[in-house]
Amino acid sequence: MALEEYKGVYVYAQQVDNKLSGIAFELLGEARKLAAPLNAEVAAVLIGYEVKPLADELAAYGADKIIVVDDPELKEYRTEPYTHALASVINEFKPEIMLVGATAIGRDLGPRVSARVKTGLTADCTMLEIGDFPINPIPGREQKHNQLLMTRPAFGGNTIATIACPDHRPQMATVRPGVMQKIDRIEGAKAEVVEYNPGFTPDGRYVEILDIVKSVVDTVDIMDAKVLVSGGRGVGSPENFAILEDLAKALGGEVSCSRAVVDSGWKPKDMQVGQTGKTVRPQIYFAIGISGAIQHVAGMEESDLIIAINKDETAPIFDVADYGLVGDLNKIVPKLTEAILAAKAGK
Repeated sequence: MALEEYKGVYVYAQQVDNKLSGIAFELLGEARKLAAPLNAEVAAVLIGYEVKPLADELAAYGADKIIVVDDPELKEYRTEPYTHALASVINEFKPEIMLVGATAIGRDLGPRVSARVKTGLTADCTMLEIGDFPINPIPGREQKHNQLLMTRPAFGGNTIATIACPDHRPQMATVRPGVMQKIDRIEGAKAEVVEYNPGFTPDGRYVEILDIVKSVVDTVDIMDAKVLVSGGRGVGSPENFAILEDLAKALGGEVSCSRAVVDSGWKPKDMQVGQTGKTVRPQIYFAIGISGAIQHVAGMEESDLIIAINKDETAPIFDVADYGLVGDLNKIVPKLTEAILAAKAGK
């Protein structure tokens, strides 16, 4: 493999129903950081049907070039045609780095594409940087420069692994939604748009979609909330989450929870914050009755302001909290809600 032929940082710009997913903008922001030390261009790969109008939005968030693969076979996501599309783009344009969001679609697409183009894939990354590999020089072994160092939690979050792919290209990673930050929108930005279609011939591997049933979700995605009131096992019972809901309502926020709450069947999985849940960055994060295990902290430590309430003064959550209250949450939370409502009422 001629590694020097591979140039550029590419992002799979996921879209569903001709609407770009938030992870596309997050990956573009990260791609620009990675491209700077490499002096490389940032390209977005846009796959779908009648999706070319989305190109301007990708340019506004940092793409120098947009490769559009547009075909009726790509109207809905299906594994085989999308794998063929992205793998063909990689073989044709030869990116040095290929980033894919670790969404339901990305986790299906990424591994298949990496196998198709015969390279490695580091899944569920939480940090990416350009550096030397091996990180620490090893006598008798060449240290390669300008490698993509891909960091991900391993063994349930109990250790952190940094992985590189020095001998194959592209260097591929899937990245957890909510971990990377998108750049500010660049008004009037333009990008080169390249239309590329490798051709699609349906065969026995193409799934036939008979019907699409969209789920109806009453709750707001916690990743979009500016204020989160999160409860753990220490809340005591599912009924006791009512006092957290009152606080969230008073603040115009949403309720979330720890894994222990989901495992107990008190709340659904889509409300879980943490290593095996969602990564969130609200302006204010309340950690109530949450001990602060590393798996949970990994999902919320980038919050602007963290407020912890726990009866155990030695709980690890206080190590990451900006403000901490030691005491009975059943007494503290209602009083806090009352004080907030009174302040809003001007009393």
